[in-house]
Amino acid sequence: MKLSKATANYDFLNVGVHNGFGYKPCAVLVANEDQSDFEIVQMEWGYVPGYITNREEANKFRRMYTTLNFKGENLFTNEQGKKSMWADAAKSRRCIVLSTGIVESRHMPKIGAKGQVLKDTDKFPYQVGIKGREYFWFPGLYNQWTDKETGEQINTFALGVTAANALMKQIHNSKKRMPAILNDAQAWEWLMTNPTNDRLQQLALTQVPSTVMEFCTIEKDYMKTQEATPREYEDLPPIDLSFLDTEELIYAE
Repeated sequence: MKLSKATANYDFLNVGVHNGFGYKPCAVLVANEDQSDFEIVQMEWGYVPGYITNREEANKFRRMYTTLNFKGENLFTNEQGKKSMWADAAKSRRCIVLSTGIVESRHMPKIGAKGQVLKDTDKFPYQVGIKGREYFWFPGLYNQWTDKETGEQINTFALGVTAANALMKQIHNSKKRMPAILNDAQAWEWLMTNPTNDRLQQLALTQVPSTVMEFCTIEKDYMKTQEATPREYEDLPPIDLSFLDTEELIYAE
């Protein structure tokens, strides 16, 4: 039960920050047909359904619907109580998304000349990782569509998100969400076994405790440079870490 490959075999792993809305290829683990082994491949970030027929349609779909992520709560049932668009992929097209860090922005109120709090906010980006881990795993779902104008077959994926833990509530404080992060055993179970629907949803909702996460602020131009360069902001209030010993997770393993 080991999700490892010789990284020297893959020339696409050493990249900087991915902008999800660029829909660029990312590193994804996919099991073979009998789930006896897996491969690391590239897929476009931003799930596209199979009925799409060309790039123009794909771009229009991605503008209308944000499919970079799927909510773990809606893995099988959507918010209207009907079968979700993710249900079939959850049963047969699961993947693992390889990550070395998460970048999210903390929104802080702007202060006016007279000391008043303004409606506008400043955004301060953070890079968040897992202590002692060079890389870690997100649960993902993938799909293949065919560009009928070129004949190209394109694999696309979305990654699972869950409720933010106490740390991520402060960093991603606009939406209070975070990617589901799986440990090695959970990632193997998601990718290489056939769990029940209930277990799949449980995995897709997994929260890691704040105590295992590390974080720092980075330069605001990370989208342009595609690099997460650490930077301190003098006027930015520190993250409150007083909760670390008392944190209670909603979706603990």
